Amino acid sequence: MLISVQALRAIAAWAVVCHHFMQIFFDFHARGPVGQMFIDKGAVGVDIFFVISGLVIFLSTEGKSLPPARFLLYRLFRIVPAYWLYTVLMALVVVFARPVLPDQSVDWSHFLLSLLFIPTENPGGYGIYPTLNVGWTLNYEMLFYLLFGWALLFRLHFRLLIVAALLFAVCQAWTGYGWVSEFYRSDIVYEFLLGIAIGMLYRRGWIKPGLWLPLLGIGGALLAIYHWAPQPRFLTWGLPSAVLVMACIALERHFENNRVFELLGNCSYSVYLMHVLVLSAGGFVAQRYGVNPYVMFVVCAATIGLGSWASYEWVEKRSYRWLKAWIDGETLTEPAPALSRQKY
Repeated sequence: MLISVQALRAIAAWAVVCHHFMQIFFDFHARGPVGQMFIDKGAVGVDIFFVISGLVIFLSTEGKSLPPARFLLYRLFRIVPAYWLYTVLMALVVVFARPVLPDQSVDWSHFLLSLLFIPTENPGGYGIYPTLNVGWTLNYEMLFYLLFGWALLFRLHFRLLIVAALLFAVCQAWTGYGWVSEFYRSDIVYEFLLGIAIGMLYRRGWIKPGLWLPLLGIGGALLAIYHWAPQPRFLTWGLPSAVLVMACIALERHFENNRVFELLGNCSYSVYLMHVLVLSAGGFVAQRYGVNPYVMFVVCAATIGLGSWASYEWVEKRSYRWLKAWIDGETLTEPAPALSRQKY
């Protein structure tokens, strides 16, 4: 995996963490311009994730004769273990430590649908969210994986068009007929296509190494995100996110072999999954014992950082290694491969 993209993935994950910090600790009421920026713009981390996801899936399947069913199994092995773990933890906290998450509730039919990535109304009454609220993005991810699996039946050059056609059919036509949940009728799903397109450009050598032009692109993309409203999301946040990804690729020679950025990128999925649980516990402690919110955020950030590293090493990496070896019929004698090449 490109280390520069790993670094961007980590930044995106922590932008979402800061966004939810402002929600949990301050109910989205800012005390300054930085806080207001994370309230208004922190969610753009999700758009960056989606663009990166399209890029990674394209590059990781390029040149491989991978049957769709096996591709989908590998994706499930990569995503499901950690997601199910934190979904169960969320449900347990809601049931047995309700003051930590007072606005949440658990309905067991909804809980099971959450585990299966089926969008449905949250029993808390605040929209279509799974038990682990941040898992709403994984419902889009799973749709993308399913459709990309079908595209593997076609030649590499046609995969972007095939996925685009399938996304349009499912998210526009089928939702209009009521065959698919209205949840998928969102332009955010097309951000995966931007990642595939970037992967095609990269493999053709059209994204050239540089310094000042990529930095200018990053500056322009950040200004666009800062000044534009998030609707329509594909245009105002998705396209600038794609520019950020391309700029990072162009800067790769300044990042290569940086183990710190690689590690931060590897841990980003667990950061995303666990951060609401940690911040909610921190918000409860801060409110009950009068701890300064920013001091508590430092504690929460350290906990998320260490916890995500342990989660990556002991949950993500090991579960993927064993499940993949099981389906491939291999004997595990070698160290586990780095998962950055197969990352969400």
